[in-house]
Amino acid sequence: MIVPAMRYADCDAALAFLTGALGFAEHAVYRDSYGRIIHAELKQGDGFLMFGPEHRDSPMGRHMLRPPAAGGVTAAIYVCVSNVAGHFARAVGAGAEILLPLEELPYGGQSYTVRDPEGQIFTFGEYHPEGAHGG
Repeated sequence: MIVPAMRYADCDAALAFLTGALGFAEHAVYRDSYGRIIHAELKQGDGFLMFGPEHRDSPMGRHMLRPPAAGGVTAAIYVCVSNVAGHFARAVGAGAEILLPLEELPYGGQSYTVRDPEGQIFTFGEYHPEGAHGG
């Protein structure tokens, strides 16, 4: 299993957007004594996403930049969903920034791409690598 891990300047806003507009479910959210998110785990189908606050002074944080600081993203998160049209409607209804509209893929299914408020890019699609090519 591969679990993407990301950093956000405003973890509470990220949690609200990811669970609201993008339909992730909270799996575990850990907060410090001030109520700030220090680690969050979200679930979508069989997959997970983890995130935490931007800390340039932590061992891992020294190696990570958020998209604005990096001048863009170097990777996007692909999330398999069974009802991509419904998922797209949810994201649009929540005011998400759609980068690529819902479209048919030449290799099967539909997908769309969205940018979160801090610049991370997610593609949601029906194409699932395990189901492709007889796999």
